Amino acid sequence: MNKDFAVIGLGRFGGSICRELSKEGMHVLAIDSDEERINEYKNIAYHTVLADSTDEDALKQIGISNFDHVVVAIGENIQASILTAVILTDMGVNKITVKAQNDYHEKILNKIGVHQVVHPERDMGKRLAHNFISSNILDYLELSDDHSIVEVKAGEKMIGKSLIELDIRANFGCNIVAIKKGHDINVSPSAEQALQEGDVLIVIGADKDITRFERELVID
Repeated sequence: MNKDFAVIGLGRFGGSICRELSKEGMHVLAIDSDEERINEYKNIAYHTVLADSTDEDALKQIGISNFDHVVVAIGENIQASILTAVILTDMGVNKITVKAQNDYHEKILNKIGVHQVVHPERDMGKRLAHNFISSNILDYLELSDDHSIVEVKAGEKMIGKSLIELDIRANFGCNIVAIKKGHDINVSPSAEQALQEGDVLIVIGADKDITRFERELVID
């Protein structure tokens, strides 16, 4: 099931989130006060809006409270970031993630009550985008322009089935390189091994194949 996202601020970080979520088939509303940036994302995002996110009436007109997840990726303007976060919190947005500029900014955001604070220097846009889509996607590492390795929790469709039954390599073109059970890791799992709730799979493959695998088996 697709989620509806809104990304406020289309700089390097917000743009990365917007591009990746859109690529994964999510509905993304891109918001910025810069017309050039809005024009840049018109053919990328599901919808774009030129707006000042510190204007509560403007956000109400957009219907921002109806979105599943709002990402505030405003750049250097900490005051605008904080005010936007306050407005979104007051409006009862389901999930709010805000980019912090520094530790002081993070402390204020936590006091406001946002759900997630991220630092772009520590949290890559692509990694976050996959985690936003499903909490079963634990980590995502880009190996090249079109290949990645992903760490995923076994989805409901996978539990109780063996690797040979799922046949992930034949069906999706991905390879299971290891399975983690708690603190133990099996780097050469048996094809007959049945997956259990809480198992974590480390999967490698082409991005397009990993996306198909995630949509079919990982995202509950």
